[in-house]
Amino acid sequence: MTAFNYLSILGLTSHRFAIRKGTHIFAPVGNRDLLSKSVESSIEEAILSKKLTPGSKLPSELELCGQFGVSRTAIREALRMLSARGLVSIAKGKGVYVKSVSADSVTTPMHLYLQLQYERNHVLDVIHARQLIEPAIAASAAVNHTSDDAAKLVKDLEDLKACTGEHSELSRLDLAFHLDIAKASENPIVPLLIDPIHRLMPKIKASVYASVKDAQHSAIEWHGKILDAILKRDAAGARKAMEGHLRIAEDHIRFTFRKAEGE
Repeated sequence: MTAFNYLSILGLTSHRFAIRKGTHIFAPVGNRDLLSKSVESSIEEAILSKKLTPGSKLPSELELCGQFGVSRTAIREALRMLSARGLVSIAKGKGVYVKSVSADSVTTPMHLYLQLQYERNHVLDVIHARQLIEPAIAASAAVNHTSDDAAKLVKDLEDLKACTGEHSELSRLDLAFHLDIAKASENPIVPLLIDPIHRLMPKIKASVYASVKDAQHSAIEWHGKILDAILKRDAAGARKAMEGHLRIAEDHIRFTFRKAEGE
């Protein structure tokens, strides 16, 4: 059998793979108590180490059973867990393929965790985390933003000023400004770090807008201060403005709690 045909059987026809006949990608699983978890970890490691690249087809269930030395039940459970985590896609009748990792696949699990933990104390944890992170992000945006970033931030502020819609829409526009500041840092890691927190905030911000009469005016005022500093490439000013904005945001959240308790 040629090397090409052997790779075809494994579903790995890329020239980047040089697997000789009789060579397996995976070794038998040693821990018989956690078979599916061991299989899952081994396949994950193959993906992370680029032995299996996005779009690659995994060996068939039968081949995986042989390589790992486990039953089909263990293989199927492992593939199900990998699929749930967004690492592979299972096409019925076609096979299992390695998926490309997207930003959503990275940020969604953390967002789900935060959403499930949504309580009063965790809401304050969220705003405190923002106070630690976002002033530095604003300073970075002031130094590194492009003309396109600047235009987007200006539009975000104008949209917030013009909004006369529901509290949920105000919340969405408010947070769009903050996420665009993260993008304006021109560091692709920063939006990934802040996005899960921001995706939880609409629920919090909507409550604030419903409870605090001048919340929209306050947001417009502070967003304007932050934007002005960013446009001037004043890193210290952007940091200070964001710190002030998020202190007010915490005050509004605490007021919202007190109001809810009084009702």
